[in-house]
Amino acid sequence: MRAIWKGAVSFGLVSIAVRLYSATEEKDIRFHQVHRDDGGRIKYKRVCSIDGEEVSYDDIAKGYDLGGGEMVILTDDDFADLPLTTSRAIEVLEFVPAEQVDPILYNKAYFMEPEGAATKPYVLLRDALERTDRVAIVKVALRQREQLATLRVRDGVLVLNTMLWPDEVRQPDFEFLGDDIEARPAELAMAGSLIESMAADFNPEEYTDNYRAALQEVIDAKVAGREVVQPEEADEAPAAAVDLMAALRASVERARAARGEEPSKPAASSDDDEDVKKPTPIKKAAAKKTTSSAAKKATPAKKATAAKKAAKKAAPPPTDLDE
Repeated sequence: MRAIWKGAVSFGLVSIAVRLYSATEEKDIRFHQVHRDDGGRIKYKRVCSIDGEEVSYDDIAKGYDLGGGEMVILTDDDFADLPLTTSRAIEVLEFVPAEQVDPILYNKAYFMEPEGAATKPYVLLRDALERTDRVAIVKVALRQREQLATLRVRDGVLVLNTMLWPDEVRQPDFEFLGDDIEARPAELAMAGSLIESMAADFNPEEYTDNYRAALQEVIDAKVAGREVVQPEEADEAPAAAVDLMAALRASVERARAARGEEPSKPAASSDDDEDVKKPTPIKKAAAKKTTSSAAKKATPAKKATAAKKAAKKAAPPPTDLDE
């Protein structure tokens, strides 16, 4: 690996000389744009839209579009005067619990290697972070931009994770968030069963990029001049389920079968179980509940009326003594 940055981490009065290396790399298969007829590479020229002349890199500056055809041009001197954190320092601002950092803020990861005699303080910071289960919040200047970042430990190495600024994360604004939709207890219970039946420890090595592998096979076949073998088609996505409970129950059974478990046996019939077996559409659930409650309230009244009529028929006719 080639170091992309050299500098120092400072926390308190301790300074650690370090190098940064990109911790990740994309494995996408890259293509060039070529002329279909002869395979010639397509090239792009930097041409000025006003005079039509080709422009060299030395004559290119940064411009901010104000709209309406107006442009503000910034020079290197303009950027030099900005209050940017020194490009060779990583300043630790605070140490926070790792779970308090929302993963959506993470951007790119870099391995951090100690340089020269900085190994001892490097190991000290690494071990202290592991013992306290915290991450360091830092500021760093990379590629002429100040960035928020974290320092954490992975496989015995300090990792710098650059982060997005809070105002760079969009807020979700969807219509369904305002809808009054609530999952029924039976549905939640069945969904919980499905989650438990599919629970496992995450091992990223178990997953592969099937599309990239198939694409590489196509390329290799083209190079070798042999017939391209079509990859097996993936199962079609299931259609939207009309009966949510039935779909959940079937999903649980499929997950158990995939693990080699015996299918679940139906439990003894009860009022709650009947509700699980025969799910009611959400819109009709409220009406059903109201009707059921009214029926239960009406039942005692009907029984009382019937009892009174029976007692009246069984009573002996009045006599003179009764009078």
